[in-house]
Amino acid sequence: MTTAGPGTTSDPALRGLFFEVTTLSGTDLSVQIGALRLANPLIAASGCFGYGVEYADAVDLSSLGGVAVKGLFLKEREGHPPERIVETPAGMLNAIGLQGIGVHRFVREKLPELRRLRATVIINICGSTLDEYVELARILSDAEGVAALELNISCPNIKEGGITFGCSLPGTFDVVSAVKKVTPLPVIPKLTPNVTDVASFARASEEAGADAVSLVNTFLAMAIDIETRRPKLSNIVGGLSGPAIRPIAVRMVYECRRAVKIPVIGMGGIASARDALEFIIAGASAVQVGTANFVDPFIWSKLLDGIGEYMRRHNVARIADLVGTIDTTSREKQWISS
Repeated sequence: MTTAGPGTTSDPALRGLFFEVTTLSGTDLSVQIGALRLANPLIAASGCFGYGVEYADAVDLSSLGGVAVKGLFLKEREGHPPERIVETPAGMLNAIGLQGIGVHRFVREKLPELRRLRATVIINICGSTLDEYVELARILSDAEGVAALELNISCPNIKEGGITFGCSLPGTFDVVSAVKKVTPLPVIPKLTPNVTDVASFARASEEAGADAVSLVNTFLAMAIDIETRRPKLSNIVGGLSGPAIRPIAVRMVYECRRAVKIPVIGMGGIASARDALEFIIAGASAVQVGTANFVDPFIWSKLLDGIGEYMRRHNVARIADLVGTIDTTSREKQWISS
């Protein structure tokens, strides 16, 4: 097993690039996620960035902190029939159904190109059974160029596997524990927001040996065509993403940061540098950007520039020093005197 990309600096040819991206205009943007060091905190979110190679003409993949590729099962998967995507007033509803090419085709067809593009590759893996997660982890641990595994235990729009584990504390513990036993790679369970207490699932993940947690996945939601009185999605329900969910996602990241010591990767409606910074201040060591890619594929340089400008303006030398710095001290006296 060999990791590749600007997040790993063992290759002398990449050290200059890594240093350049990491120390943008005198600010240190590098972050540590378990054993994985990322050049900056920006990760392309799984499901919204294809397998990464599709965006290569628009984005220098080596300039991103990481690329979380579209979820992989052992075998190819067709997903749900149309309609699968519905626009909402402040986001998007999707029920793709985890369509994908399967892990073996990915390793043969996509991973070599990602290595060539010097991407830091985080593989999102999906399973209908515990054994499928374990087998996927074994296969990918032997593949050159994989930096980490993100466990998709939270997709709300498929009926089997995944969400079954993600909505059960014992299930979450079991799948994380089983995968950790068979891989040396960092393991990052992706948590569902469709539970009463997401922080308890972060704790279960930490207790099972997770290197970090990522959250949130999409919120279970529905849209109806009032003229036909039929659901707008063929699956009836789907996952809501985009700016509408951001305040809830920020709250959940804050709760998980307080509950665990492992790093938290935040996501949910990020569309600007200010949005990303909100997650970081709430407690996210890194952030994933998903739905915004469909609106602006060139968003990445804007996010990096905005974060760097904020750090310089606030005299923050290292992005890591900004993580979890939210000030929640009481303002009661100020309110009384105002």
